[in-house]
Amino acid sequence: MQSVTSVLIWSGVIVLILIWLPLLAIVKLFDRDPVRYKTGKLFRRLGYFLSRVNPNWNVHIEGHEYIDDRTPYVVVSNHLSNADIPVISNLPWELKWVAKKELFQIPIVGWMMRLAGDIPVDRAASVSKVGTFKKCRFYLERNVSVMFFPEGTRSRSGKLNRFATGAFDLAIREKIPVLPLVLDGTQGCLPKNSWKFEPDVYVKLKVLDPIETAHLEKEDSRELMETVRNSIAQQLAEWRGESLDEVDAMRRSRPQDDAV
Repeated sequence: MQSVTSVLIWSGVIVLILIWLPLLAIVKLFDRDPVRYKTGKLFRRLGYFLSRVNPNWNVHIEGHEYIDDRTPYVVVSNHLSNADIPVISNLPWELKWVAKKELFQIPIVGWMMRLAGDIPVDRAASVSKVGTFKKCRFYLERNVSVMFFPEGTRSRSGKLNRFATGAFDLAIREKIPVLPLVLDGTQGCLPKNSWKFEPDVYVKLKVLDPIETAHLEKEDSRELMETVRNSIAQQLAEWRGESLDEVDAMRRSRPQDDAV
């Protein structure tokens, strides 16, 4: 039965993508806004419908009600699976996603990312960070948020991995608040090396309070990163009923911590 359901879901996904590409191209043709706000927002709606076409996914979102997407943020989230993107797209916001350049080379999906104005980054190029920051600044100055996965790649274990400082360097440099997101459950949406969707997957997405950066200097980047990362780890621990050591891949129990 799950095989039949998965075939139907994949069929719906393919149909939605094939419909969305010409729609996006048409909207882009008439979108004279330099930040392509309408085009980008239409692209995020595709993610929303991709998550809704799957009856196995039960998505619960909280904390987003008071966030205005025309107030710019540097948005950061933990990263558990490819399902994170359509789940985050359930938020009624337009975010320009910072993503590895290889994704932009994928037919249809990559084309749509370029049409929406998302930001490719070449991790192998030493000057890539400068170009990425310049493009991010362009959007932030025009009241559009940018979205990062500071882990760089999805967690294979479900634990929170090391964060890169790039998003936090940008937030401090541009004096833009950091908006943390916390995801859990997406790691069970589609098992590794399988095309069959798991039944009855419960996904949680929470928007945490923004963290101001106006008072911070560039040397505070790592401390800001740790503050955000700890807040995400604490929420994961609370949801899972586990300790921080169990959810944080970088956290190690030390002998002296147990001594009294």
